[in-house]
Amino acid sequence: MMAKSRKSAQDLSTVEGRIAELDTIAAVLPMERRDELAELLTDQDVETLRHLVNEGMGENTLRALTSDLAYLQAWSLAATGKSLPWPAPEALLLKFVAHHLWDPKERETDPDHGMPADVEQNLRGQGFLKVVGPHAPDTVRRRLATWSTLTKWRGLTGSFASPALKSAIRLAVRATPRPRKRKSAKAITGDVLAKMLATCASGSLRDLRDRAILMVAFASGGRRRSEIAGLRREQLTVEPPIVVNDGPPLPSLAIHLGRTKTSGADHDEVVYLTGRPVEALEAWMTAAKIDAGSVFRKVDRWGNVSKRVLDPKSVNDIVKQRAAMAGLEPGEFSAHGLRSGYLTEAANRGIPLPEAMEQSRHRSVQQASSYYNSATRRSGRAARLL
Repeated sequence: MMAKSRKSAQDLSTVEGRIAELDTIAAVLPMERRDELAELLTDQDVETLRHLVNEGMGENTLRALTSDLAYLQAWSLAATGKSLPWPAPEALLLKFVAHHLWDPKERETDPDHGMPADVEQNLRGQGFLKVVGPHAPDTVRRRLATWSTLTKWRGLTGSFASPALKSAIRLAVRATPRPRKRKSAKAITGDVLAKMLATCASGSLRDLRDRAILMVAFASGGRRRSEIAGLRREQLTVEPPIVVNDGPPLPSLAIHLGRTKTSGADHDEVVYLTGRPVEALEAWMTAAKIDAGSVFRKVDRWGNVSKRVLDPKSVNDIVKQRAAMAGLEPGEFSAHGLRSGYLTEAANRGIPLPEAMEQSRHRSVQQASSYYNSATRRSGRAARLL
């Protein structure tokens, strides 16, 4: 009995130690799940994450990697009763595919097809499994890629390129065809944005904040919600006003993004705001008395500005709430709609793609041009033959 107590105390000490280690890299991890991560991840996992932070890996990339690693560990424990083996045998990789890519029609007649009920219940109970039905193929490929990358970082070789695994994925995807969906079903273009901004006209602190969020996120090139949530006063520098022919000079502001999802650790990305978005941002910061630190913060029910920073989910919730207040279907819009909407609006206004990409900071012409292609195809002659 004493031995068991000592073992439990030792296990508790190990977990507490991991919590302390995770605290040192809290800025780039989903810390609302810190305690859970400490129990799931091994000491080697935490050390790997710390190394990546020190090496300057992008925050969003590291968050995604950590999320995938936590899911893989939780799945392995639920499916096999053991932590992830390094390297993983080919059979375990095939099991992962079978549990996540399966045919819903086949499952109607064969309950054992796909992920076993007890594994599904375990993952769902922990909050790791939220989808109903098979996973998206891209999600499965991404998690396998994360698994493969972590294996290589350990100096090991896995079976991720085996013909059997590639064939299993290909056949599974073919058996469960599903249309590719954008992160936001609809782009928030200029006309949609105007309707949402019209709901922010009362002059309250909440309206001033939400108006600034919408305008800054859109006008700065369609910034990611994590970039908006993490924006700090120290990232803003006042630029000389822009002289125009038909009115007074326009206020100008530079946003220093630092490292982003697509930039290196030593490269400072800069985007610019001009005119109304600058005025909206200054109105919010003046009213909220924000002289330093986080720009966008929570506003409580009594209209008081909190010291607590908005998280990325809150930014997404604000977009959906303003869409609903504007009489739009909130399920069709998300924060990513501001990003896709910026490029779509740029295409509609005839702004050259390279110029728009300078502001959006897209690195992939293929990704950025997809929004342009959609806009030009809808208004082009090929779509109006009748």
